[in-house]
Amino acid sequence: MTCMETLKSVLQSIEQSGQIKADGLQHLTKNETEIVNTLFHENLVSEALVFLEEMDTDAEWHLFMERTMVSKKQKFPFWRPVLKYAAIFVGVIMLGYMMLRQNTSVDELPITESTIKLKMGEDNVKLIQEGDSQQIVSSSGKVLGVQTGNRISYNTDSEIKDLVYNELEIPYGKIFQVELSDGTLVYLNSGTKIKYPVKFLNIGKREVFIEGEAYFKVAKDKNHPFVVHSDQVVVEVLGTEFNFSSYKEEAEIKTVLVEGSVSMSSLLRPQDQLVLVPGSKGAWNKSSNKINKENVDVDLYTGWLKGELVFRNMSFSDMTKKLERSYNVVIENNNELLNGKILNARFHVDIESIEDVMKSIGELHSFRYTIKDRKITID
Repeated sequence: MTCMETLKSVLQSIEQSGQIKADGLQHLTKNETEIVNTLFHENLVSEALVFLEEMDTDAEWHLFMERTMVSKKQKFPFWRPVLKYAAIFVGVIMLGYMMLRQNTSVDELPITESTIKLKMGEDNVKLIQEGDSQQIVSSSGKVLGVQTGNRISYNTDSEIKDLVYNELEIPYGKIFQVELSDGTLVYLNSGTKIKYPVKFLNIGKREVFIEGEAYFKVAKDKNHPFVVHSDQVVVEVLGTEFNFSSYKEEAEIKTVLVEGSVSMSSLLRPQDQLVLVPGSKGAWNKSSNKINKENVDVDLYTGWLKGELVFRNMSFSDMTKKLERSYNVVIENNNELLNGKILNARFHVDIESIEDVMKSIGELHSFRYTIKDRKITID
């Protein structure tokens, strides 16, 4: 059986069964296996079979593969001269685009302040666009997971035997989700960084590191506690839902428990460990190094999941920090009197614009402001 016939046979098997079988790939080269995986995950198996039917000889297939490798290195598509029909061109150009993106370095794509970045190594940064669907592939070619829209989901059965970390950075003005390899779902608020293993090992604790704000729905695993690290604070759970906030510019690191049970402690004063119950908040003060607990209205701390910004008895200076993150703006306040005003308000980022917010606050406490691009100046 020729190389092209072998590939056809594999694709036909996939089209019939709807899945990739490992034994069917054993006669393919590494490059052919990569293409098969991409075709399968992009639902292009049928188009590929039509494309192969139009090839007359194995020599054409080898030429196709050679040019594929050149295209990946030189970063330009060669597809149009090879293809005979427009309909086939559409399918294969999608494949070429996927292959091109997997091999494009961060320096060749535009990076802006609103870019979501996935760091997969010191020299490997993948730029994430929320509307995309793509595989998350390690530098060694292993498929770690998949991005679908505004969520990245990591595989539970990836062939990872060592503790390898990825780091996801969410810019101002955006919210994103990541499903970890154990099934834990993490909602990431604007201006947040999280570092986590691409696969939790079957020993020890499940540990992640965060700066910013996130809502955790932790998958239960009594043998492997889930631990969140930030600065000097450690939060440990077995399976629960809680909100965690640790922005650099804020005076406290806060945990608000929605469901289950968590313990919160400080590395500086481990004897001050708190055990939270649903509806309570634990907060570590960065100046005093003390932890305190109080009962709270959970909705005030989790409204951001629905796009809501809820302010209760909050100074305007503290409000501006949240507004900057949620609306991706810079607020320069030259009105010292306004800074200390205590306000109560509720906004929705998908309904009210930042100008609507400024107008609403201005109705309570009169002040002048200008908006230019993404900068707001208050006089």
